[in-house]
Amino acid sequence: MKTVALLLVGLLSFSSYAEEQPVADQALLKELKQFCTEMAEDDGITADKMAQYLLTCVNEELESEGYAPITKLPD
Repeated sequence: MKTVALLLVGLLSFSSYAEEQPVADQALLKELKQFCTEMAEDDGITADKMAQYLLTCVNEELESEGYAPITKLPD
């Protein structure tokens, strides 16, 4: 029972932390997308894997800067 309670408290703490992360503005997202696109070209990422690579890369950069992750890349 204590384990379940601790797990619940841990999950609630994490969800509170996730909600506190600011959302990046469109200018930052476009800048990160461009940065990740250049990295993808350097890494030789193929077109069929580009979208997933860019989303992962942008989210890693957002996380490192303390922003909330995104689910879709800006156009």
